[in-house]
This record gives sequence, structure tokens and C-alpha cells, in this order.
Amino acid sequence: MRRYVLSLLLTVGLVLLFAVVPTYAAQEDGSIGLEGRINSAPPTTGATITFPRDGVTINEPTVTVTGLCPNGLLVKIFKNNVFAGAVECANGSFSIQIDLFSGRNELVARVFDSLDQPGPDSNVVVVTVPFTGVAPPNRLFLTSSFAKRGANPGETLTWPIILAGGNGPYAISVDWGDGKTPDLISQAFPGTFTISHIYDTAGIYNVIIRATDKDGNLAFLQVVGVSNGDPGQSNTSQDDKGTTITRTKILWQPAAIAIPLIASSFWLGRRYEIKVLRKRLERNEDVS
Repeated sequence: MRRYVLSLLLTVGLVLLFAVVPTYAAQEDGSIGLEGRINSAPPTTGATITFPRDGVTINEPTVTVTGLCPNGLLVKIFKNNVFAGAVECANGSFSIQIDLFSGRNELVARVFDSLDQPGPDSNVVVVTVPFTGVAPPNRLFLTSSFAKRGANPGETLTWPIILAGGNGPYAISVDWGDGKTPDLISQAFPGTFTISHIYDTAGIYNVIIRATDKDGNLAFLQVVGVSNGDPGQSNTSQDDKGTTITRTKILWQPAAIAIPLIASSFWLGRRYEIKVLRKRLERNEDVS
């Protein structure tokens, strides 16, 4: 009988273990936070670039790309397969300003869900920026391996940014989208540098990085910063001594699922035990 109950409990435990993937542990003593991630199919509908039109020539090094997209997905723009910026799809459309290479630019929009699964590519739009001199200019541009990064409110969010082209030294500003004064950074040489920020409240923010070289050439990159939690609510507070206290929300759904399963397991086991005892009594067997 005990083996029967133990096997049922083991089965319940294994089901819960594989159904809920722990991805975050609380930092407060005596508490544990769990976050469930449910696998789903990638997006089946992609974005559509409606502006600029395919085949146009633009005399400016920047352009605003607009189009249609499935609501709630992240839209990444690529120029010649180089990441050029990202924005959340809102109300079925997107709009983002990007800079362009000199010469031919093949623009593609790709959508990604919350699991970073890509959807189909958009239509390809070719935009040409004509050379203004005898030789192609050393165009300044910014890119990153990450279109979207997040951290908890009150914690430091870091972001590696790639700076290429142009002529140093470089002046860089970072607007984190939360109303705080933009960060100002001086960079002597091209390469990878890291920006960092602390969001006070939860939300989704458009982060705009601008770079200017010594010749006045400008490049910028828009990405999406996420401060985890419900928008408008802070997960941090301070006690009377000014010490920051982090509060972690605990996901109780696994317990709500486990309790009925465990109770039913004991109930089934008890019924089985009573049935066995009755049969033994009927055969006058020792039931001790």
C-alpha cells in the first residue's frame, strides 16, 4: 500500500518538475520565486514594411521605417542583414528611425515573440544612399547583439553596444526612455562598449543610443529595455535605514495544482487499503 501511495506522489512530483521551469530565485532569505514558461509555436505572421517604398533613393543617412505587424511582438529591423534597431509592435503597426549605409541598403523586418522565436521575414525594401564624394565615406554606425534586454526595478541593466566606422573620438548619448537625464559617454576608439542603467519602475522603454564622431557624422540605434513586473509598480522599497528591500512575487499556481493531486492520491490509496483489509478479514487472514 505504501509503495502505491509513494509512486503516485512521485508521479505528481515529476509532472510538476517538468511542467514548471524555475527561472528566477528570490534574493530574500526564506523565499523562493518560480516563473513558468510554456512552450508555444513561433509566430506565423510576419511584419510588412509600408514605408519607404522599394527602390527609392534617399539623400539623407537616416530614414523612418513604418509598417504593419502582429500586435505585441518585437519588431527588429535589419539593413544588409545587420541589426539596425527594434521596437514593440503596438496597435498592429510599428515606426522606427534607423540610419543607413552609403550605397545599397536591403531592409527587412523580423518579428519575435516573448520566447525570442522568429516569425517570417517581411518584404525586402531596397533603399539607396548615393555617395557624395569620390570614395565611399567611412560611415559611422551602431549595432548590438541584443535587441531587447531586461532587469528587475532597482537592479542594473547592462547592454553591450558595437560602434564601428567614423573617426574618433566619439561622443555618445543614451536616452533610456524613462525621463531621466541621458547618459553621456566619451569613446576614443571604435569597438564594443557597455552602457548601464537602473529603472525605478516596471515597464517597457524605447532606448535610443546616439553617436557622433569628430567629423560630425551621426549614427543612432533604438532598442527595447524592459523593467520586469507590472507597469507602474515598483518591486523595490526602502526601510527606515535607507536599505533597499527587494520583494519577489511567488508563483502559487504549482501549489494550487499539486494540492488537489496529492489529496486525490491519498484518497485513492486509502480506498485501496480498506478494500484489501476487508478481503483479508473475509478470509480470516492476519491484518496486523
